[in-house]
Amino acid sequence: MSNPKFRIAICGGGVGGLTLAVALSRHQDIAVDVYEAAQSFREIGAGVGVWPRAFRVLRKFGPDLQQQLVQRCGYEYTDEYVLAVKARKSDQAVGFELFDLMTKGRLMRFHRADFHDVLLSFLPPSCTTQNAKRLLSYTQPLDSCSPITLIFKDGSTAICDVLIGADGIKSTVRPYMLRELAEGMDPDEKKFVLSCMDPIWSGVAAYRTLISAQKLRERYPDHSTLREFTQYMGKDAYFLAYPISHGQYVNFAGFTLERDLVDSAYKPDTEIPRPSFKGKTNDEWVSELTAQKFVEPFKDLEEDAQHLLECIEKGTLWAVHTTKNLPSTNFGRVAIMGDAAHAMTPFQGSGAGQGIEDAYLLMTVLGHKSTTLETVPRALAIYDKLRRPFSSEVARRSMRGGQLCAFQEEVPLHELGDTVTKNWEWAWLTELDDAVEEAVRLVEDSSIDIN
Repeated sequence: MSNPKFRIAICGGGVGGLTLAVALSRHQDIAVDVYEAAQSFREIGAGVGVWPRAFRVLRKFGPDLQQQLVQRCGYEYTDEYVLAVKARKSDQAVGFELFDLMTKGRLMRFHRADFHDVLLSFLPPSCTTQNAKRLLSYTQPLDSCSPITLIFKDGSTAICDVLIGADGIKSTVRPYMLRELAEGMDPDEKKFVLSCMDPIWSGVAAYRTLISAQKLRERYPDHSTLREFTQYMGKDAYFLAYPISHGQYVNFAGFTLERDLVDSAYKPDTEIPRPSFKGKTNDEWVSELTAQKFVEPFKDLEEDAQHLLECIEKGTLWAVHTTKNLPSTNFGRVAIMGDAAHAMTPFQGSGAGQGIEDAYLLMTVLGHKSTTLETVPRALAIYDKLRRPFSSEVARRSMRGGQLCAFQEEVPLHELGDTVTKNWEWAWLTELDDAVEEAVRLVEDSSIDIN
């Protein structure tokens, strides 16, 4: 690239960061460098799910990318209504089917490494990627044109004109950006902004494992989780299970919710520090459990659930952390996206999709022909104006989804299915298109006040 209008550094090569790199590669006048902390782009984690709203964004990148993703997924995309979840009331000896969740289009599920491989295959040679580059800090000059300097843990440095932090919930970019934002604020405002730098324990613990489908089939050949997505709901604890890997395994995801902490996760709490998970430090988020410890929270659920729990050999416990509702996702020529900006609970399976939407809107404002190096701060402010309120609402809806499934909200049982559906249907009935159109309008008319 002979003379790009600016150079963008993306710190983080996860789903959001690589989607942004693919999106920006459509603009020949923008140079893109991706820096990933890990030794390879094959991210930790078994799966990633994308609901129709976000998958329609990926389809905008062309039929070739869509075809590759569908092949890796193993089933076709559809706009028809499909059965997504069979939900059971299970906090009793004999459970019963409570409702069927029907969605317009299905959740597209991928092995995370497969998803990354597809995105990497669509990056042009002009987009550079570097691994083992963990960002340590950055410096952003006060003027609007001098380059930003990136400092990495290995002692190396790099420069860019625009920095996008796609570096996850333990983001390096987020605290540095918020410190910049807090400069010059009055003490109370500054205290609140700085309180948002670190992730918090949400009050949710997740129990994850894979169950041998053969083992389950030998004991209970007609078990529903061998065929379909089933959710076993109980008071303050529930789990869901469904077949994966062409029926080789049953994926298990269970949750416990501490009501007081869950209720206050998105409330400002600068005066009262939130507890860490079971007294552990905030770095101790994941631990291995024996089968006996793993099944303990679910021991009082119905017999059908116990049949599944009998087949568990071991599992992993995750302390689910989130970000607070941030006061901003940009400052100057720096912005954050994905989990760095709005890490949320997994109850609606929407974290990856929100990162994809962030990427497309960032591409829209930064790639627009009207955006120059001097107007990048306004472009990023437009991104923040349109994405932050929406992703914050998704985070709240996700948390509520978990509370509904753990019977922590006073909803009559006969209304629970409709309540869960209405809380979730944004993921298949709405579009990003209106926000994209508004972003273009605000970029093209600089006289419009965006504050």
